[in-house]
This record gives sequence, structure tokens and C-alpha cells, in this order.
Amino acid sequence: MDKIKLSTDSTADIPGKFCKELDISVLPLTILTEGREYRDGVDISPSEFYKILEESPKLPTSAQVATAAYLALFEETWKAGFTHQVHVTINSKGSGTYQAAVLSRDMFFEEHPEAKEGFAIHLIDSKTYSMSYGTAVVEGAQLAGKGASVEEVIAHINDYLKHARPMFIPLDLKCVKKSGRISPAAAFVGDALGLKPLITFEDGEAKILSKARGEDKAIAMLLERCMQERRPGTNYTLVHGNNMKAFAKLKKACQKAMDIPPLAEYEVGCIIGINTGPNMVGILYRT
Repeated sequence: MDKIKLSTDSTADIPGKFCKELDISVLPLTILTEGREYRDGVDISPSEFYKILEESPKLPTSAQVATAAYLALFEETWKAGFTHQVHVTINSKGSGTYQAAVLSRDMFFEEHPEAKEGFAIHLIDSKTYSMSYGTAVVEGAQLAGKGASVEEVIAHINDYLKHARPMFIPLDLKCVKKSGRISPAAAFVGDALGLKPLITFEDGEAKILSKARGEDKAIAMLLERCMQERRPGTNYTLVHGNNMKAFAKLKKACQKAMDIPPLAEYEVGCIIGINTGPNMVGILYRT
């Protein structure tokens, strides 16, 4: 019988209760800002990071998971008696984390050739962000806990990722403008008119799907898109930054419209927050 360990990186934004219950290991990316380094989710929380985002004239940057962290994870998993490590990473188009994982896997087996007999490391590029792949990891860990084979777990994760749909609405455009997702001129016009963009990721690239004027219309637009696309009965998650009034509106609308409660509600993580800003809401679901 396969003994499977699920792992991912901090940009998956998996709430801690799932990591604890399902024994999911999370490797932190590094955040660089004003000459300081923070391990995402370890040295700094999302709410602490929001303050930096709002006050900093320049956007913080992020650095991929370190090779040393990967090597330590692989060795720990192998020595614990697992036969398979299934590791899902942040979109490779937005970070070198997947490539670092591939290099680290090769280094691990060079250092421990004896591990090749009974231990395999499976690396999956999510090609997306946040709980759009965090949910896939959670569901994969749940399957592994029920005795599924590694082939079944990987197939489920890949199928989920193929249909994953993240939808974010920045309710102001300061960080989106700084990140280059929207040009400064367009952001200025958008702010002046009260326009809120609906942003998703397709093939690893950010894409603005539509815009709505005003917060209430933007939230209605977000939910309408989800209702049109989401596969009934499948897990979805709700995400927020520091605008809890707007998030309360989204929650109330979802309670009326959705067929099941959300798998989780969570604060947008530091890495995604760099691009959306802290004043945001979103729904992440499966089509």
C-alpha cells in the first residue's frame, strides 16, 4: 500500500487547520521589503503584511523556496517511511519555485541513491495561485488518508488543477497599478470612475475578464460568474483581505446562492496580496 505525503508552498494559502489535520507540509516563500526578509506565513502574517503593503511606496518582492528547504523536506519524508511525496507548487510562470523543486529532487537522489528503491518524489506545477491549488492539495491529502493509490491522488490533483478557477476583485487599484497588472493610466481612470476589475489566471497569466462600477455591483458580478461556471457540489473557498465589510456582503450573497457552504474562508496570503492589494475579495472554485 502506498504511504503518501502531501506538501506544497505557502502561496497555496491553505488554512492551518487543514495542514494539521491532514499532515500537509508547507514550505515558505521569502518576502523581501525595505531591506528585510520574511518567511511567508512564518515570520509575518497576512494582516501584518497588509500594513507594509499600504505604507510602502514600492511593492515588496518574493523569492522562491530555497533548495535547502526542499532537501530537508524530502529527507524528512523519506526517513519517516513514506513511499511517495506529492508536492504541488505555485505557478511556474510567476515563480522559480517549481524549477527549484526539480533541481532539489535531483540533488536529493544524488545524495541518497539508496532512496530510489522505495521512495518517489512527484512534482506538480499548479499553473495557478492561492487556494486554487491549495484545495487540490487538501483533496489529494483526504484521498491519501482514505487509502487511495498515488496514481489516484495525482490524477485527482491534476484534474482539479485543470479546472481550477481563481476569481479576485481588487476593490482599489493601488497595488494592481504598482504590480503592472493594470497600467497607471487605466488604474487612474478606473479609480476615478469607481471601476473594479474581475481578475483570473488562464495558462498561468493574469487576465481581466470584466469590470463593474462600485463595490456592490462588483461583488454581484463575481458571484454571477461563479454561478455560471462552477461545477455544482464541488468545493469552493472565499478569500478576503482587510475589507471585512465587503467580505460580509460576499458571504451573505453566497449563503443565499450556493448549494453547499465553502470549504474555507481565509485571508489572502502575502504573495497574492502583493498583486491584488489588501482591499480585495474573491471566490476560488472548480469549473
